[in-house]
Amino acid sequence: MSRSETLAAYLRSQARRRLDRVESNDDGRNARGALALFDAAAYAASLPDDDPLIAMLDKAGCYGPLGCEDFDPGEAGARLIRDWETGEPHELLLALPATVTA
Repeated sequence: MSRSETLAAYLRSQARRRLDRVESNDDGRNARGALALFDAAAYAASLPDDDPLIAMLDKAGCYGPLGCEDFDPGEAGARLIRDWETGEPHELLLALPATVTA
């Protein structure tokens, strides 16, 4: 799989996890988060591997030290994705490198 595809697969898996969460009185937060992550996954899947956003994620180490592993944002990036609720897909991808390297 390409880097874009592994990123999209990761985001889809996190979206499914949000859909599976049952919390009383979440006021639709998990559903909104899942939709935002599905949107981000569709956006990521459409990016070519030489897109600047993919290059930024690679430089931040999200594809391993050699840039050839599956997408893994680390704990800080996973937390950002897990808590993502609203926003444009590119905003999430732009926020990840700074979060991962902080």
